[in-house]
Amino acid sequence: MMLHTTLRRALLAGAAILAVGLLTSGCSGGHDVTGVPGMSGTASASGQLPAGVNDADVMFAQMMIPHHRQAVQMADLVATRAGDPQLKTLAAQIKAAQDPEIATMTGWLTTWRQPTAMPSGTAMPGMDMSGAGTGMMSEQDMAKLAAASGVDFDRLFARMMIAHHQGAIQMARTEQAHGVNPDTKALAARIITSQQTEVDTLQKILDRL
Repeated sequence: MMLHTTLRRALLAGAAILAVGLLTSGCSGGHDVTGVPGMSGTASASGQLPAGVNDADVMFAQMMIPHHRQAVQMADLVATRAGDPQLKTLAAQIKAAQDPEIATMTGWLTTWRQPTAMPSGTAMPGMDMSGAGTGMMSEQDMAKLAAASGVDFDRLFARMMIAHHQGAIQMARTEQAHGVNPDTKALAARIITSQQTEVDTLQKILDRL
């Protein structure tokens, strides 16, 4: 079931990225998205954005904050449920990296006078934060992970975090392609590099479990 879900996410990721492109391509502060299905007005909830920030930057932060929070939640389960020492070390590394990034992105949105959660009126067509294209786990997925232990937990965690990281990498690539803020794009670059390295490590762990 998990492999089927992961494959479905991968297949839909391209469509999700296209949706981001439709929203963010060529935009600057207060980009008008009237005419895009499911969207109206401006993508920025508080009107004109500061110079050097566009809607792609805002949306990246708004989407990555809950994404990171779920990764931290998953990592928190490892200490009491995992059996593999390397997995425990990697989970601590994930938490140590993503907690400060949540604070950084929250600070950006506050400075830009934008909500820290994506307003319902600016939801991207085809991009569901519950899963497709973002790697976010469902409540059922999280409950299954929390109920597992030992090697079963280790395998499930590795599979889930690989899918989760792949979603983050796709989001970060979209920000690099369409964002304009140097700090936001730099964070996106770090996410791509660090999380791809973690994906490679997780796959090696999974292969030997």
